[in-house]
Amino acid sequence: MANDNDGKVKSKTWRICAIIILVLIGVGGILLSLAKGAVEIPITELLNILLGQENNINSQIIYNIRLPRTIVAICVGLNLAVAGAILQAIMRNPLADPHIIGISSGAGLAGIATMIILPKFEYLITPISFLGAMLAAVVIYILAWKDGIRPVRIILAGVAVSAFFGSGISALMIFYSDRIHSALMWMVGGLAARSWPHVEIILPYTIFGCIVAYLGARNLNILQLGDDIARSLGLKVEVVRFSMTAIAAILAASSVSVVGLLGFVGLIVPHAARLLVGSDYRYLLPATGFLGIAVITLSDTFARVVFAPIELPVGIIMAFIGAPFFLFLLRREL
Repeated sequence: MANDNDGKVKSKTWRICAIIILVLIGVGGILLSLAKGAVEIPITELLNILLGQENNINSQIIYNIRLPRTIVAICVGLNLAVAGAILQAIMRNPLADPHIIGISSGAGLAGIATMIILPKFEYLITPISFLGAMLAAVVIYILAWKDGIRPVRIILAGVAVSAFFGSGISALMIFYSDRIHSALMWMVGGLAARSWPHVEIILPYTIFGCIVAYLGARNLNILQLGDDIARSLGLKVEVVRFSMTAIAAILAASSVSVVGLLGFVGLIVPHAARLLVGSDYRYLLPATGFLGIAVITLSDTFARVVFAPIELPVGIIMAFIGAPFFLFLLRREL
């Protein structure tokens, strides 16, 4: 008994230490994102600027350009990583991800249609993207349901739905070729020119979605036991599944509405975090969130600095990393 208790304490201690390490890596990614660029700002000067002790041209660069971009990167990393972790729990499928199963494509089609066809309603782009994401999720559930839901059917249905909505995006770009300039960045996902208005769009959804997701961590743990066991424990499985899908959809949709179709974050990050802290969602969700922050901020900094003066969209970097990782998981799981 004493050895079991010691093991639990060690396990809990390790998980907390791992989360602290991820927090430090995330903070490092944030500082690098703020310091690196066309004008390199020393860390000491950066800290003085953030503390309000300096007011010069570099402080204008930080507050007007890099800080809002970095905050958007933080929110996007949190949103997509947590959304991926939620979807993997409610679908009991390690390959689930907002981009792969079509939720991001649904949000993207709704968002691009709003931008191109109804530009007067662009201020409603996030709730409209959410409706598109929820429509995609419902269609995937309907297509995948046959005497229950199997992981393979969800992936196949998601690929089909993603292709369908992707063809819709392509059709819009052909029919409205004179208006597609603003939509091009959406196709790959990027953080260029993101400013304070974008922060105001995404931040409330990030705070709300992440808080509700963490409050649902216990239910996500129970769902992993299987529907029958979850029902025997008194969990309303379909209610929880639908409500948590809605949270994942709003997290993904808010990110898509600001940075476009940024893929594979929700696939890579939850798996990496799970290797560090295990499958207990009380620890996995915070670990996933902080690792998502680190991945997006570091990838964006890499895309800005390594290829300067050309700035690559961060979506290209994520696709370059994520596609081989997805194939690895596909071979391992199927």
